[in-house]
Amino acid sequence: MQNVDAAGLGIGDDCPTRIMGVLNISQESPYKPSVFNDHGEAAAYVDEQLIDEGADIVDIGLESANKRFEVLPAQAELDRLETAIETIESVSGDTVYSIETRYHEVAEAAMAAGFDMVNDICGFADPKMPEVCREYDVAVGKMASPPDLERPGAVEETDWASRKSPEWAAQADYVDQVYEALTQNGLTDKTLIDPAFGGWSEAQTAEDDRETFRRLREFRALDQPILISINRKNFLRGLADRSTEAALPVSLAATSMAIERGAHVVRTHDVAETLDAAKIGDAFAGDLLRDDELAVEELDVRSAADVARHAAAVDADVDPDAGTMRAFELRGLDTDARAALLAAGADANVTVVDGRNILLFGTPAALDRLSDVVSTSEVLADVVTWIANEV
Repeated sequence: MQNVDAAGLGIGDDCPTRIMGVLNISQESPYKPSVFNDHGEAAAYVDEQLIDEGADIVDIGLESANKRFEVLPAQAELDRLETAIETIESVSGDTVYSIETRYHEVAEAAMAAGFDMVNDICGFADPKMPEVCREYDVAVGKMASPPDLERPGAVEETDWASRKSPEWAAQADYVDQVYEALTQNGLTDKTLIDPAFGGWSEAQTAEDDRETFRRLREFRALDQPILISINRKNFLRGLADRSTEAALPVSLAATSMAIERGAHVVRTHDVAETLDAAKIGDAFAGDLLRDDELAVEELDVRSAADVARHAAAVDADVDPDAGTMRAFELRGLDTDARAALLAAGADANVTVVDGRNILLFGTPAALDRLSDVVSTSEVLADVVTWIANEV
């Protein structure tokens, strides 16, 4: 898993879960405790309710993304940006500032004024957005969305038959659509992927969100940190029959579960409580094995779907139903080492997938046998021995 640097803040498997607090410079936004139009009051809120409570990142929104409201043009966002800039200039605490916008010109103006990252809810529908983020070398959250500035998050409304193929569209489920939406218009090296929880379109259901949550681990195959926004969302509230005001406990339970499934940043209005839940999630999530010198990394694989995603990510074919308990990705092996590993894998009952990189799938016992039967370069022997000793 690739780690991302956001203005000096590490995000990824090697770092604790990061908490993204929310400030809205928009009267339309539904969560009124986070809404301000006076920069002095907004700065006090950021200091006292976000930074002091443990927010690593403060995400400032300029308009409500609620589908009931008209989309603001870029100039209207730029007008509101002035209040956001005055706010961050008035804050006394230290944090990473993120601007939530769908427009590259707003992102560029924010970066020039001192913002540190971008949160794009339209998933690079503005084709210049990734270009601006690369130019300023900033982290950027990319929410799964059609390539359409007017319809953030509405992945089911995308014409997938045209974008992929009629055959793919006919068999794809909602999670397939979300995953594919995240790949549209590419990723920067510093992209955080957001699976778009919430009612972004009339077609999106609570069960869609629940299935995405159940399968959150699959998105790790994109090899980018995962940002989630699940705070007090309906797909959680409905399970416990809670109102928005009474939904904090279900959000906190889901936060710990999301971290165990691979989330790296949690966007929330309830910073202190979410930070506690994140600490519990971090403590019990478990560490994946990795050795950078040997260029070997354990993959977070728990299901056939996880296997399929990782195989597709390295352009390889593998039977996802073959079954596995552990999985590893090996980089940098030459042709001879690949051939030797394929032969040894057959003898050890380890599935070896030769794609852009090598993938190993097998039980701990089978991976241990692999170290006994492999006979090739010293580098390869070191890798399989390390795997056998670690599992």
